Amino acid sequence: MWNKWKESEFFKKLKQVRVNRAVYLSSVVILVALAVILAITAATNRATIDTGTPPVDTSVGDGTQTPPDTAGGDKEPETDPPADTTGGKIPELGLPVAGKLVQKHSADVQVFSPTMQDYRIHLGVDITTEQGAPVCAVADGSVKQIWEDPLMGFCVALSHAGDCTTVYKNLAKEMAEGLTVGKAVKQGELLGYVGESAMLELAQEPHLHLEMTVGDLQVDPLDYFSATVLATLTEDTAYEGTLGK
Repeated sequence: MWNKWKESEFFKKLKQVRVNRAVYLSSVVILVALAVILAITAATNRATIDTGTPPVDTSVGDGTQTPPDTAGGDKEPETDPPADTTGGKIPELGLPVAGKLVQKHSADVQVFSPTMQDYRIHLGVDITTEQGAPVCAVADGSVKQIWEDPLMGFCVALSHAGDCTTVYKNLAKEMAEGLTVGKAVKQGELLGYVGESAMLELAQEPHLHLEMTVGDLQVDPLDYFSATVLATLTEDTAYEGTLGK
């Protein structure tokens, strides 16, 4: 009878169900175990990060750093500080062009402009002369800048001792031969020629417009001329034939 029971279809189905249930339960147990292992691993890693423990130095040596050697050897040689080009005494100016003073420096009081037909300040002095008259450096120095200004025409700026700069405007396009930025010049050395390039002063007679700064502040050039030079500016022919040689 038992044998017949074991060989019955019902018994076989029941046995198969029990096997499948065992496999299912085993799979569940394995999955739960893996989930527990993963949870424990994640918690361990998070705890390690939160402690802020620094990474282990795997480099060769004891881990100490050697400060750079500043006592010599590879130390770069010290260089001298740049020379002071603003020192020295402001030079006494010589005559830049043979002519007559027709417009003084006026930084505070506005003067009438024949070209613009209005009143405005005048930051230089105007020395009227012949067109093409030679224009010379008023003192020893070096060429700081050569440019064309839309209102004041062709210009040259010279640097001098005492943080002094002189600027020559309303020049002709043709400059003295070899005149370049950085070139050293002597007092009385030719810079260029009087032109008619200053649109802002076109209604005036041919003239040189001369400006001067000390420490980047506009000053009156007449304050730095000698009494002898100032006297010649009222006599058109006093220095004729002596400039530009």
